[in-house]
Amino acid sequence: MKGKTFATYVINHHGDGRVALWLNAPQGAQSHYVKHEPKHFFVPPYVGPRGWLGVNLDKGISWKTIATLVREAYTKVAPASLSRSLGDTIQIAPPTAALRPEDIDPMQSKRALAVLKELRAICLSLPETSEDKQFGNPVWRAGKKVFAQAYCYRADRKLQLAFWVGVDQQALLTRDASFSIPAYLGHNGWIALDVTKDANWREIRSLALFSYRHFALSRMLRALDAQGVE
Repeated sequence: MKGKTFATYVINHHGDGRVALWLNAPQGAQSHYVKHEPKHFFVPPYVGPRGWLGVNLDKGISWKTIATLVREAYTKVAPASLSRSLGDTIQIAPPTAALRPEDIDPMQSKRALAVLKELRAICLSLPETSEDKQFGNPVWRAGKKVFAQAYCYRADRKLQLAFWVGVDQQALLTRDASFSIPAYLGHNGWIALDVTKDANWREIRSLALFSYRHFALSRMLRALDAQGVE
């Protein structure tokens, strides 16, 4: 349809925990559904101000309703000739298996939780550190600045830990296939380490400490030195 999007399937967008459709709904549909059935409908980010409708797929809404809403979104953007060619609204058999927590959020897998436990212990042992979330992923801050983060994208299912190492160190580290330069962060000197299967915790601690020292304030570094951390 000449590039016109009418529906987007989204899982756990920026950590929101939703299994959802974003639909290019008819005028007025968003306000009506969100007001009267907030369990099933919501205003999605980015496209919500344009009237798009968010539909929770795992909260008990009937699949007959979902099929009808998708059809309405399609006919909103489709040429009249295509809309006229539509037959009856399709019948959809409801899914028989529930999604596991790790299907929605890969960071909830047994492996990811074990890695996060170890990384958390390392990062939070350093002065004035805290754990936070950024775009739905766990990050650790030295004061206000992120110095370590973990993520697992659904596309490749690789569990990655990221640290600042400086641009000059990136080329050296990426000689090892377990390291890569991450998107968005790489140009600022960050490196990503694949820990999907194995993790060298001595190496990870060294990376975390190096990154921490880069972002920490002077008083934090003094406290670190007082701990005798090397």
